Amino acid sequence: MIHLVYFENRRKMARPIQSRVELMLLRDAPERLSNLTKARQGDSKAKGRLLQLAYNIGYANGPLAGCKSIGSQFFLDVDCYDVERSEAIKKQIMEQKEAIGLLMLERSVNGGWHLICRRQQGTTILENQVRVASMLHLEMDTNTKDLQRVAYATSASKEDLVYLDDAIFTEPMTPEECEREYTYLLERQRNGEEQVPKSAKKANKHYLNDDNNGASHPKKTITATNGDDDKKEQSVSDSTVKEKGNEKKQFPTEYKGIPYTEIINKYWELNNDGKEPMKGDRDTLTYQLAYDLRHICGRDADWLDQVIPCYDGFSPEEKRKKIDSAMNAKMESMPYRLRIVLQALKATKSMTACGGTTTTPPPLPQKLPPLIEHLTKNVPDIYKPAVASAVFPSLGAHMHGVKFRYWDNVEHEPTIMNVLIGRQSIGKGCIKKPIEYIMDDIRQRDIPNRLREAEWKQKNPGAKQKKDPRPNDICIQILIDNMTDAVFNQRIVDAHNNGQRFVYSIVDEIDALKKVTSRGTADEVGLLIRKAYDNSMGGQDRVGSDSVTGIAPIRWNFNASTTPPNARRFFNKMLNDGTVSRLDISTIIINEGNEDNAPIMGIYDQQYATDLKPYIDRLEAAYGEIECPEAKDLALQMRQDNNDAARLYDSEAYRIFSYRANVIAWLKGMVLYVAHGYKWDDTIAEFVRWSQQYNLWCKMLYFGQQMEQELNEELQIQRQSGPQNLLSLLPDVFNREQYSLMRQQQGRSNDGGSALRNWINRGYVTRDEKTNQYIKTEEYRKRVLSYGL
Repeated sequence: MIHLVYFENRRKMARPIQSRVELMLLRDAPERLSNLTKARQGDSKAKGRLLQLAYNIGYANGPLAGCKSIGSQFFLDVDCYDVERSEAIKKQIMEQKEAIGLLMLERSVNGGWHLICRRQQGTTILENQVRVASMLHLEMDTNTKDLQRVAYATSASKEDLVYLDDAIFTEPMTPEECEREYTYLLERQRNGEEQVPKSAKKANKHYLNDDNNGASHPKKTITATNGDDDKKEQSVSDSTVKEKGNEKKQFPTEYKGIPYTEIINKYWELNNDGKEPMKGDRDTLTYQLAYDLRHICGRDADWLDQVIPCYDGFSPEEKRKKIDSAMNAKMESMPYRLRIVLQALKATKSMTACGGTTTTPPPLPQKLPPLIEHLTKNVPDIYKPAVASAVFPSLGAHMHGVKFRYWDNVEHEPTIMNVLIGRQSIGKGCIKKPIEYIMDDIRQRDIPNRLREAEWKQKNPGAKQKKDPRPNDICIQILIDNMTDAVFNQRIVDAHNNGQRFVYSIVDEIDALKKVTSRGTADEVGLLIRKAYDNSMGGQDRVGSDSVTGIAPIRWNFNASTTPPNARRFFNKMLNDGTVSRLDISTIIINEGNEDNAPIMGIYDQQYATDLKPYIDRLEAAYGEIECPEAKDLALQMRQDNNDAARLYDSEAYRIFSYRANVIAWLKGMVLYVAHGYKWDDTIAEFVRWSQQYNLWCKMLYFGQQMEQELNEELQIQRQSGPQNLLSLLPDVFNREQYSLMRQQQGRSNDGGSALRNWINRGYVTRDEKTNQYIKTEEYRKRVLSYGL
């Protein structure tokens, strides 16, 4: 996309140029043509008053400085001060315009050339400049690699503007994708991963790949014929080798780290029930695949030819015809078919950032903190990760009146809510025994309190008679899975009034959490989860003297189990509201071939309880604000690692999930720090890192794809919600049908008749009564010309 650069309050601003007509009007403005003549005569001040355009950026509509949006095209400057040589260069460029992805060619003020070409995604501006300059064997200006680089434009004449592809006015990537691409490429540069020769990076103004001086594409010599039949040798890169008159090119085999073979396999999985094209539909489906993939193959037919297979006896010639036909179709935004494929693969790919694979979670550290070692010692290895995660809600429930201060200075209590997801009959009950032993002391305390509550109820049975006050020191922490709102609120208030304690639930199926309150809906449970994580105020105010009245922070930890389908159904509407991100997710996965090996559990006895008691006693004794500098430093480091991974894997879902996964892992670290006598060591640090990665891996496995899709749809809505100049989006001559279609695409309601009448009244368009078409006027063009100047 081309951006007009102008000054506003002494600041350089940029805005997109929408159409060929607008660009031509800007280039041929009388004052600019006058300045161009003077500039070519050596007037430097006149040159400074020429039209300024930016070609490297993707989206900008404001200050140019600080722009972090890279586009799908790049600018290449070729200096030349000899007229004859300049014409030879022009011919050379035009002969290879398809190979280099040329979008625009203009003569510069001094007689050289400005090339705007398609940028290969995943590669920097400089890498693309070196690639094209090497293909053409031309000396390039090395000072034009900056994102915000501005070039002086010349006129709209055929002598100055030699070639212009209308695709230059459309950016195929979304604004969000442009920003993520910029971040990714910046990281590559910082890590020294840019594949260019050292001499191209030097501040020596020019670079020419005239030998094997470290260029990433060793040259091969071919013969090119100029118009005067003189034969000259020229160098091209290995990516373009002429063989028998045909160009054989080698293109990237991956898109943002994902092989095209994986993309195509997933494409058929999601769009054709997992079946590759067969003889009856191969023509249509090959065309459809090419139509979609061109968005991630540089809009290059040869690139598509390389990555798309010949299906079911399809000859290479037949396949190429379908590709060429797809390339001629109008270029719209990325189709939904391809978008869901990339979202699914991004979610899968980002799982590797967690230290696991697409099928296996990150492995539990070999050396565990003593408490975790003890709690997991009686379960087989396949269950240890699930148990190691599931014990923390019950451990946290033993702490009361305790505050931890996160690195951002926000206070947290040990609120941890764990959901174990695994298929039916896989052994999710393995978490029950360790939790039973952890909660035994609380269970024993609850027994006399339940009896006292029952006695009070027996003494005060009627609603009309005068009741004795309910004892204030009753505190029941373990909840049953079937209660009313009033009982739940009573438990919350009692727990707060008796030492700021937690209440705790454990359910065999996630749906049972609906019975914790009387409303019985998943949405209500989601709201409760969000409030509990934040320790928000809960309870109820009632007028009646017999009603439960009281408000207190919600301190509720729980364990729940479920199957993957039930988990997705239950949390279907809670991915983008923060509910799932507040959970600690764990899983049990048994690899193929091990299903028949029945797990054997260890024995839980008095010795197990005795060895556990010192840790529980330390948690019970803790009070007040507790700090651990090592835990805070680790949380900060993990945050940075998460940001880097989100950029590397281009996953917005990973980034969103990682925020609270970091907090949850840090909270576990703080619980372990207290349980081990306020001591921090490498085993705790390693476990905290693993816990965060494991939680993230499970979330990406079960919810990543849907989360990516919802976030993308949200961004699309945000993009379309901004004001748009409908008239600038329409062609110079349009009919009512085109106008209505454009309104629909921009999400406008009603038929838009009033807007059309306003345009006519203001003199922006006229209506041809015979053809019933609308035509943009000279008045409108003047308005376009004056915009931003």
